[in-house]
Amino acid sequence: MLRLALEQLMLFALPFLGFAAYLMLAKRPVWERTHWDPQWTRLVLGGLFLVVASLVLGGLTATRHPNGYVPAHMENGRLVPGRFE
Repeated sequence: MLRLALEQLMLFALPFLGFAAYLMLAKRPVWERTHWDPQWTRLVLGGLFLVVASLVLGGLTATRHPNGYVPAHMENGRLVPGRFE
C-alpha cells in the first residue's frame, strides 16, 4: 500500500519537477515565487491528471481472475488459506 501511495505521489510531483527543470534550463531562479505563482493551477491539474490516468489505466489492465476469491475456510478440520481461482 505504501508503494502505491509513493508511486502516486511521484506522479503528482512530475509536473512540478519538470517545471523546475525548465526554469533551470532557462537560467531563471527556481526558488523565485514570481515564476511559480501563475503556474500553480496548471501544475496541480497536470499532476492530478497523471494520478487519475495511472489509476484508471492500472484498473483497466489489472489481472482478472474469472472465478474470484475463495476465502479461507475449514476442510476436514484443517484451515485452508484463501486463494484466487
